[in-house]
Amino acid sequence: MDNEIIEEYEKIRDKISEEEFLEKMKEKKKDYEDISFMSDLDIARTVVGEYITEKNEHRSENEEHLMDKISKLESGAQNLSVIGRIMGISNPKVFTSRKGKVGKLANLKIADDTGEIRAVLWTENIKLLKQINEGDVVQINKVDVKDGYRPGTKEIHLTPRSTIDVLDSEDYLDLPEYEEPITLISDIEPDTEVNIIARLIRLPKIRTYEKNGKEGQVASLELQDETGKISYTLWNKDTDLINSLELNEGDSLKILSASARERNGEISLSHWDGRIIKGDFEVPEYEDKVLKIAEVQEMKDVSLIGLVTKIQDTIEFDRADGSKGAVKSIEIADDTGSIRVTLWGDDTNLEINKGDIIKITGGNIEFDEYTETGYRVNTNWNTQIITDPDEENNLIDVLKEYQAQLGPIKVEQVQLIEEDGEEVDVLGRIINMNDPREFQRDDGTTGLVRSGDLADETGMIRLSFWDEKAQNNFEPGKAFLIENARTRMGLYAVELNIGKTARVIELAEEDTGDLPSFTELEDMIYTLKKIEDLEEDDVNVKVIARIVDIQEPNEFQRQDGTPGLLRNMEIGDDTGIIRTTLWNEQAEIQYEVGDALKIENPRVSFRNDQLELSISNSTKITKANEDDLKDLPSFEELEEILYVSKNIADLEDDDKNVKIQGNLGDTFGNNILSARCPNCNNRLEQLDDEYVCDYCGEDVEKPRYLLMIPARIEDDTGDISITFFGKLAEKLLDMTTDEAAEIVEDSADEGVLEGKVENLAGLGIKIIADVNFDEYNEEIRLNPKKIISTEL
Repeated sequence: MDNEIIEEYEKIRDKISEEEFLEKMKEKKKDYEDISFMSDLDIARTVVGEYITEKNEHRSENEEHLMDKISKLESGAQNLSVIGRIMGISNPKVFTSRKGKVGKLANLKIADDTGEIRAVLWTENIKLLKQINEGDVVQINKVDVKDGYRPGTKEIHLTPRSTIDVLDSEDYLDLPEYEEPITLISDIEPDTEVNIIARLIRLPKIRTYEKNGKEGQVASLELQDETGKISYTLWNKDTDLINSLELNEGDSLKILSASARERNGEISLSHWDGRIIKGDFEVPEYEDKVLKIAEVQEMKDVSLIGLVTKIQDTIEFDRADGSKGAVKSIEIADDTGSIRVTLWGDDTNLEINKGDIIKITGGNIEFDEYTETGYRVNTNWNTQIITDPDEENNLIDVLKEYQAQLGPIKVEQVQLIEEDGEEVDVLGRIINMNDPREFQRDDGTTGLVRSGDLADETGMIRLSFWDEKAQNNFEPGKAFLIENARTRMGLYAVELNIGKTARVIELAEEDTGDLPSFTELEDMIYTLKKIEDLEEDDVNVKVIARIVDIQEPNEFQRQDGTPGLLRNMEIGDDTGIIRTTLWNEQAEIQYEVGDALKIENPRVSFRNDQLELSISNSTKITKANEDDLKDLPSFEELEEILYVSKNIADLEDDDKNVKIQGNLGDTFGNNILSARCPNCNNRLEQLDDEYVCDYCGEDVEKPRYLLMIPARIEDDTGDISITFFGKLAEKLLDMTTDEAAEIVEDSADEGVLEGKVENLAGLGIKIIADVNFDEYNEEIRLNPKKIISTEL
């Protein structure tokens, strides 16, 4: 125990042991743990007070030092009684202690003929408020005097043992009279404390704010009497009064000790130690006048009802103090016109959708040169926004009729539009998406654009997503509602731009209405074609075929220096074979020869004198299902259909996919490695043991090699030239290109493998090949595509 506590114990040591004294202090601490002002010394004095009653004295017993008047009270005094008239009572406030427990406190203003002081009631004292009113003369017993929260002031704190006695006012005629003057709203002056009687005409939601890293709460009630309107602000815990007093719009209130202040030329009231009394007071009924949009001009505190016709995404920004802000624009319309509404802060999170009818109360009409009407509604923290207002108003009935006209339009309706820049809403499923593409604007900044297709049951339309909109996850098959898209006249059809003011809303399946499924849309959009029926630049086609040959993926370098991936394969149906190129992510998917695939929306192009398919991210490629396989032969059947066996004597120029069986005749192994540029794949020239790429114009430190085996193949009818490249040459030599290059480099002899190649002579071989005309030798030759089998 410290010395002060020991001094207190000394006063009752003849009545209680030290151990009992400390145990009682411990119990009291538990009782007072929610009362922040109770120190260990205060608790010790409370224990002592149970055994002895001390006289209230300070410094001496002289009358001039008795603390019998408010002006004589001194900080640190305890267990006093104070007499005075109640000049004010606050509404109880809720607080949370450091240990997380909830308590209450309230304040009284007590005055005598020497001054005024604040009395603080804590949780245990709140019940005493039921027996007192403003103007009562009271004696408050067993209180402690402490320094006030304002410098130079004092206040008295009730303890758990405190009581309040109401005295007869006639016995205390020297006390100041309690007066309750009511000030009209129009007569309120700044920096005064006033009492008003008014009607609560608007009860906005409680908002949060941040100051010095701490979060607070605020709500501004709108009040009106017969002379005008004024806002009454509740801060932090005082916002709980809205619920505890069950405040509702239309209530008549008496508000005592409200603090008036002026800001930006307007006077408002704040609640500090005042009191809100809900009752049946004489105050005019409130009539809310709803303004028509066509009547707007620069004015404050207006009410509007409108149909939400447009919503833009929320924009975040940095305030001057470093905090984050948010702003969002919507557009509302009534039967006389439309106007933009700007929402700020928490209001940007309100659940407002296109087609909602909303009521805005307390908005300000401001001039805006960037809007079509020249005006906008600017909301503030005291603005109330109600969705689907429940009130009698003919305008609401009219707006409900307009709601049906606001839904998204069908794709076929968009295609009938003949002007650029028309704003439309569409609902559909993403059919395919291309990769995002960066571009350079005129001002030097970098932009992003991504194109794709969206479809409903009436058709498909090309979309272009710009900048941040291009970064969404547009998985094919997902349904989206796209609002505020702008039309653009494309080369063959109307397209849609989805830019800054557009909204992209992903829909859950239960919100898609009668929109067909992805599978149903695919069947509507894509035309199934056989390979022989494909034409250059075909669009929206579907091919079902089997893989008849597939190569390993190869990396390449794009013009911008980034790496890419490609993979070649051949697919076939019962009408023919077509070369197919898989790009990037598609090239990484594992496929096997014989797999049946459904390919939707490939790019059909003409290259190297033949059609080919290009498979990118905008193409959907899946394994064919049972329904898809009904008209597709098995892999073995396809081989018989597609690979026609021919004798060498019967071969003709431009024969494709012929099956040749024979024996290798002459093989040439003196120069089987061709040095290639690793960047452009062009043949390299060797100068003084160094390689130079004539195309790139640079020296190449380590070339990439192409393995090739020139030979002739013969059967009973004749022979023909053939060259095996890459994987086919590796298969014949039973070694990789890298292994062959290493042998040549180690021996420094390009002919080191000549014997191994020449040993292939006489090898029985069955191949699939195309026939080409060799203009240099003026003869046809074979271009092998696949080795079916070999036999010694």
